[in-house]
Amino acid sequence: MLQKFHQELNESGSVHFTVRAVPNAAESKILEVMDDESIKIAVNAQPEKGKANKELVKFIANEFSVKKSDVSILSGEFARIKIVKVSS
Repeated sequence: MLQKFHQELNESGSVHFTVRAVPNAAESKILEVMDDESIKIAVNAQPEKGKANKELVKFIANEFSVKKSDVSILSGEFARIKIVKVSS
């Protein structure tokens, strides 16, 4: 599902994409890649005190096999729609 983003990360060393976070999910998982290429991700954490953002960063780091410090939220820290950067 994220092959295009994995390929861009491998080729350029970083990739940016939009995430539509869905907090309070039973488990963290990718729900779908939207028509606008944003990624809808269910997050197993509440959207308070940064818990959902921490879980989102952990989940994305795991999906891309990078360290959590290689994942950053560029914008949307307090919103459901975020721009995320992954570096290798």
